Amino acid sequence: MIKIDHLSKRYSKTLAVDDLDFEVRPGVVTGFLGPNGSGKSTTMRIVLGLDHATKGRATINGKSYQDLKSPLHEVGALLDAKAVHPGRTARNHLRALAASNKISKARVDEVLEFAGISSVANKKVGGFSMGMSQRLGIAGALLGDPGVLLFDEPVNGLDPEGIKWIREFFQSLAKEGRTVFVSSHLMSEMALSADQIIVIGRGKLITQGSVDDLTATAKGTVYVRTSDPKKLISALVAERGEVQEVNDNGLSVSGLSSDAIGESAFRVGVVIHELTPQRASLEEVFMELTAGAVEYGSHPMGASSE
Repeated sequence: MIKIDHLSKRYSKTLAVDDLDFEVRPGVVTGFLGPNGSGKSTTMRIVLGLDHATKGRATINGKSYQDLKSPLHEVGALLDAKAVHPGRTARNHLRALAASNKISKARVDEVLEFAGISSVANKKVGGFSMGMSQRLGIAGALLGDPGVLLFDEPVNGLDPEGIKWIREFFQSLAKEGRTVFVSSHLMSEMALSADQIIVIGRGKLITQGSVDDLTATAKGTVYVRTSDPKKLISALVAERGEVQEVNDNGLSVSGLSSDAIGESAFRVGVVIHELTPQRASLEEVFMELTAGAVEYGSHPMGASSE
């Protein structure tokens, strides 16, 4: 288990992490989401003893990282896939890590095979693609067969087959009872991979819960198919619904329930062929939750004043 206990981190005038408090439980994949600059990487670095908290603490199975006697046997991590000596081969890189925690050379070959990079084990990692580097980082995280694993943007550079592989890999780790903590900006992938979601913004906890819980409480839309879309649009707008035409006879309606839409159609004598509530996606929920916590955002370009 990972426990974040009222954690804060300040860099000069910048408060990167602001009183974060949550737990990452074993047996589930926990997604860690937030806009750029929200404090996700800083939090993970503090968990791994790479940075120090200003206030509060982060523990792994009740201990700070620096108090773990054989850290690679208890926690594995992939934070920066390219943070590897470029002149070393993949095998020698892993052997150096293994030697630091008295892990056998045989285990190095096992994780190379598992990660699918045994064929390039004797090649220098400086020539690796991002996807190959990610696989090497995953192999390194698994060296000590740890019960707690942290991954920061692990699917960067992976092809579709690699993304599917890592998704199944996360789920298999969780089924073994391990703690799996994954930071990512790919909402669609987290919706498929994660069981629990923690969302932060500007260093603060915004919400947490299962994907189903988060999307169930968000504002969704209703898909409507009708023989007379123009007449129905007028009726729904009068009821303060927001309507978008999605095809010749289909409408996407927000702000009204399916019951309210059906009643409006009945009142104006419009036949409804389909009335289907559409649950909001995790991406839509994320955008709504973090709208006020984006550090860097784009804005529409205005017309030139010249």
